[in-house]
Amino acid sequence: MQSPKLPTNELQRLEAVKSYSILDTLPESDYDNITKLIASICDVPISLITVLDENRNFFKSHFGIPFSESPRDISFCGHAILQDDILIIPDARLDERFIDNPLIKDFNAIFYAGMPLVNPDGYQLGSLCVFDHKPRVLTTNQIDALKILSQQVVNLFELRTKNEILEKAKQELEKRNDKLNSFASHVSHDLKSPLANIISLTGLIRDENKNNFSDESKEYISYIEESTTILNDYIDGILLHYKADELLKSKREDVNLDDLSEDIKLILISKTDELKFPKGLTVNNINKAALSQILINLVDNALKYNDKPKRLVEITYTSNLFKHQFSVKDNGIGIPKDKQAYIFEIFKTVKNDFGKSSTGIGLSTVKDLVEKLGGDISVESTEGKGSTFSFILAK
Repeated sequence: MQSPKLPTNELQRLEAVKSYSILDTLPESDYDNITKLIASICDVPISLITVLDENRNFFKSHFGIPFSESPRDISFCGHAILQDDILIIPDARLDERFIDNPLIKDFNAIFYAGMPLVNPDGYQLGSLCVFDHKPRVLTTNQIDALKILSQQVVNLFELRTKNEILEKAKQELEKRNDKLNSFASHVSHDLKSPLANIISLTGLIRDENKNNFSDESKEYISYIEESTTILNDYIDGILLHYKADELLKSKREDVNLDDLSEDIKLILISKTDELKFPKGLTVNNINKAALSQILINLVDNALKYNDKPKRLVEITYTSNLFKHQFSVKDNGIGIPKDKQAYIFEIFKTVKNDFGKSSTGIGLSTVKDLVEKLGGDISVESTEGKGSTFSFILAK
């Protein structure tokens, strides 16, 4: 018996083997299906997907035998990886390389055919091989099948590696996102308290000294109040933006629109506003937390950017077998035609003469929620007359 020689690039080959993280892994159906298929095609009792480690032949899949590895120095596959094409041994008892090989005596390994598993860099990782207990030959079709399926095994190795890289990248991204969420939350909350104090103290100073301030001083006070209000809106928007994914984890349920209408009125509607809502309707199987946040944002915008003495907001709802469809219509200042294309992009704002500034966060968060709920959102608007935001959510 002759133990297989080591390839001239053995150190590099072993590094390539380790890079796939395939050694000592559990059985997988994708590989087992291949060994079962090639055994059937070649009409043999044993088929293996082997990977040669430093001192052993690891079987990623083994059809027809109960064990998952064998010593490399007696392996047939150790010889197979020394050549570029398929290795066929019609009768190992007559081949000087295998005479007295324990695999012949103990497992009756008479016939062998093995196709090297060659990765894209040219390293031979192992083989796809078949054994029989009697001398024989393979047909051209059987040899072609071995070659084709060996390439499929290599493709599975490559795909496995790419999936591991993607999974690691995903985990790293999730860690960074968690840190960013935590940072945004802490910073936002830490800023809310001093901002509230500034807003409160500025109002107190203005009220107590309204008869003593010059027009210029009053204007400065107004600037301070406007700036703190804008910054407060930014903070609220950032907090909502980073909490949006948490809303998506809420379970689906049936939502009574009358109850939802009362909640929104309680939060946003003043005595001079009018909110029209569908009466007596129930929205079935929907994420209530996300829907509530979407509608609150859109209604809040409808009221905020409205210069009419009586601000009107009308919400409509229809549904079919596949989707929920909502619209939020207002009689506000409207959005210029050339600005409507990017109002849903984060931090993109539309300047207006109404005196109310936008953070560019709210509509972006709404769009993100709608799309993650399997839907889409659009707007139709006419300057001076109002806007209608329509969005669809998947059932």
